[in-house]
Amino acid sequence: MPPRPYRPDALTWQIFRGSDAVRAGLISEHQLRNSAWVRLRHDVYADARLDRDHALACRAALLRLPPGVVIGGPSAAYLHGIEHAAAFTDDVHVLVPRRLRVGAQRGLRVHVNAFTPLTARTPNTAHPAGTTSPDAAGRAGTTRPGTAGPAGTTRPGTAGPAGTTRPGTAGPAGTTRPGTAGPADTTRPGTAGPADTTRPGTAGPAGTTSTARAAGPGQPTNAGAAPRSAGPLPRHGAAAVASGHGLMTAPAPTLIAGAGGSIPRSDPGRAAWETAVWLDPIRAVAIVDSLLGRGLTDRDELAGIAARNANMPGGRRAQWVFDLADAGAQSPPESQLRVRLVLGGLPRPSVQHPVRLPNGVVLHPDLAWPEFRVAVEYDGQWHADADQLHRDRRRLNLLVGAGWLVLHVTSRRLHAEFPAVLREVRAALVARGWRR
Repeated sequence: MPPRPYRPDALTWQIFRGSDAVRAGLISEHQLRNSAWVRLRHDVYADARLDRDHALACRAALLRLPPGVVIGGPSAAYLHGIEHAAAFTDDVHVLVPRRLRVGAQRGLRVHVNAFTPLTARTPNTAHPAGTTSPDAAGRAGTTRPGTAGPAGTTRPGTAGPAGTTRPGTAGPAGTTRPGTAGPADTTRPGTAGPADTTRPGTAGPAGTTSTARAAGPGQPTNAGAAPRSAGPLPRHGAAAVASGHGLMTAPAPTLIAGAGGSIPRSDPGRAAWETAVWLDPIRAVAIVDSLLGRGLTDRDELAGIAARNANMPGGRRAQWVFDLADAGAQSPPESQLRVRLVLGGLPRPSVQHPVRLPNGVVLHPDLAWPEFRVAVEYDGQWHADADQLHRDRRRLNLLVGAGWLVLHVTSRRLHAEFPAVLREVRAALVARGWRR
């Protein structure tokens, strides 16, 4: 039976800089190479049991970036709960203030902040102008099972239970490093730890969300933004060193909490604009559809953002994406189909248009041109379910009986035979009286 991988409590369910953990005496370079850990980036490691999702990639990226950098665009949309916006292997999009210089890194897309935000939605808060509060930021402030906050990594100026020590120190219970208030020294999977990377007096760019508590009135914090270790360790490594005021613990390794809410990122409206500018329109519209559909932003907010940034690079593209976005879209493939049909020169279809039949039944085809009584249905993988297929076909037969022409598009045809799909839909519209 192979030996059980060694995981010190301070690193369990965490993402951390390997060099910091080695200097702190928590783990050796040899132990970093065992199956307990996964290497995410240069000198960035994580507990191998954590989910390999885009949030993990974002947290890993922030560990190698300076304070003030925030997650943006599709990466921010993912952190707000739009899971199709990015995958674990996709590049992480970050927004950098003009004053900072960030070198190229594999798997990182760096964008310079030149955004004009709206005024703050929630006045009289400690967040910068254009930000959302933690409770209004989608999944902000929540911790998923298996992604616990770090132990003993609270920065000066942040709130934490008093009278606790960092894990692995030789000091008795009830001693703390001067100027800090550390959380309890053990963290269990599925429990929420405090934001570990708050720096007093630092504020994210306008239009970004940070879920850490403010250090004080008028002092916004920027949780998760490029934490750094507290400095070189004493020769005793992680052991406590004597001082004239009792025991002072050595700095713990730099960690980032597992909760997606602890990551500084653009608020949903700004993430929509960034996504529209940075991605191709087909992907961008699908993401903005989902942000609208989940109520994370609305058309009025997007219109205001587009107007204020119309003269910026990509402003016209963003306006086009916002105009085409629709909160009624039921799935990303349906959004992609709609955009591709419009890009192919067809009139914009209505999404989930209500069709009332003579018997009083109301049907909602995926895409419809009601003036021509033409509808397009996207058949995804879920149509493999026999019962669902039966109900769907019965519903569409009622639509055909009411004089509608219904075309079906499968996932395979959308991706491999789209030119033929476009010709078929165009022919159906022309047959019903459409003229360009």
